Amino acid sequence: MKSAAEQLEILTRGCVDVVTRASLEEKLKRGRPLTVKVGFDPTAPDIHLGHTVLMRKMRQFQALGHRMVYVIGDFTGMIGDPTGRSKTRPPLSREEIERNAGTYKRQAFKILDPAKTEIRFNREWLGALGADGFIRLAATYNVARMLERREFRQRFDAGQPISLHEFMYPMAQAYDSVALKADVELGGTDQLFNLNVGRDIMPAYGLEPQVVMTTPLLEGTDGVEKMSKSLGNYVGVSEPPADMYAKLLSISDELMWRYYPLLTDLAPAEVEAEKAAGRPMASKMALARRLVSDFHGPEAAAEAEAEWRRVHQQHQAPSEVPVVSVPAGSYKPHELLARAGLTRSNSEGVRLVRQGAVRTDGVPVEPGAELRLAPGASFVLQIGPARFIRVEAASTGKEKSP
Repeated sequence: MKSAAEQLEILTRGCVDVVTRASLEEKLKRGRPLTVKVGFDPTAPDIHLGHTVLMRKMRQFQALGHRMVYVIGDFTGMIGDPTGRSKTRPPLSREEIERNAGTYKRQAFKILDPAKTEIRFNREWLGALGADGFIRLAATYNVARMLERREFRQRFDAGQPISLHEFMYPMAQAYDSVALKADVELGGTDQLFNLNVGRDIMPAYGLEPQVVMTTPLLEGTDGVEKMSKSLGNYVGVSEPPADMYAKLLSISDELMWRYYPLLTDLAPAEVEAEKAAGRPMASKMALARRLVSDFHGPEAAAEAEAEWRRVHQQHQAPSEVPVVSVPAGSYKPHELLARAGLTRSNSEGVRLVRQGAVRTDGVPVEPGAELRLAPGASFVLQIGPARFIRVEAASTGKEKSP
């Protein structure tokens, strides 16, 4: 087993906050496995790469022999985490939570070792707490401390409503740490307030305060906002390999060097060596291969790269292209683009043709041209380097009039 000093270096690497490093070192020196808690509210059915930054830190604790407790917030999810919210978050239904929780568990084990992961649902202890237990829990904190939270303070100062049940979210999350007697709680930087509430109330239950550790929030593929499915800038861990690879190749070079230390197990020196090589495209492809391989296996990663090269370097159509059927006949290019769903309007299609962005079977479409589809014929219609659809003449026996 590694020494306390070696573990401390590994576990704190890449963390933003460690409250406190001295406390963590002291706990590690005791030589017993630590109980490490991480909570996830199943607010959406899918996990994306942003979630895996924290999960990789969880896996490091597992690899060093510590007890990892993965808490699924089936109780707290029905309150709604106010983090980052300028108004009250709508609570989830019990059915939504159970459905999402099942997906979370399956996807989490793409990162975590299932044999070393203890899955717990916080309804187990929060549901049993009862009204008197919740009153005693509420008595361990005060409103002045709660209003130190940025979201609450901003809403209070702006005269916006704060529901009383929102105050109970950080308290309920904190009680998870009490129930599990957590030594350490992990979370993203946006969870720092909630994590510290757990640290603050534990002495009221006769427990040593937990160590709080936060990991960075991962920017989405746009390089601006936090990765989020609602913003469309995410890479899902269960996405098809080719889609995952293509999304990762679309990120900026600057963002790539942010992803390397957060999403891979490479040591800092290895990342710096890769960066110093001065081959940004090769480095980006290596990153995409590594991540697709993590979630789908090396063979799928190799196939995804071959597909990307075929489409983007060899300018061929993807191996699988959606098909749209139309009556045989002659068409203006903008008509087909709209019918195929590649454009929202005829005027958008006209503009794209004039810009030289439209091709049929790889050949640029000239402005004013007409595209003829004989019965039984088909061709691949393309916009730019990444949008393809196969247009085929429907076998109805009816032709569109020229």
